[in-house]
Amino acid sequence: MVEAQLRVIYGDTDQMGVVYYANYLRYFELGRSELFRAMGGSYRELECQGFMLPVVEASCSYRAPARYDDLLLVRTLVLELRRASIAFGYQIRRKGEEQLLCEGKTLHACLDRAGRPRRIPESVAQLLRPANA
Repeated sequence: MVEAQLRVIYGDTDQMGVVYYANYLRYFELGRSELFRAMGGSYRELECQGFMLPVVEASCSYRAPARYDDLLLVRTLVLELRRASIAFGYQIRRKGEEQLLCEGKTLHACLDRAGRPRRIPESVAQLLRPANA
């Protein structure tokens, strides 16, 4: 599991002063990017090789609100690494607290630039396998 942190900016909140629900998906994206970096790679490198990992399914369960200026921890892990897809899991908490604010999952297909399904490059699979163990 890899941990990333971010501070909630005012623009991430809604009229009620809590993080707007769709922004959690952006936080998940931050978590994925940091997981790639922590494992020694980057999503940019994957794109340079001609591959993309679009989200084909996303779920999010909200447990408690995050608010402006909260320092959040986004915990990300690889749930499943298959031939042509990857599933990531996420947990979001305030730094220093154990209360779960949000948890979710995204499923990504591996596609080439023409949008055709492709096997996940072995270099990427090797990067992510330790996170899956």
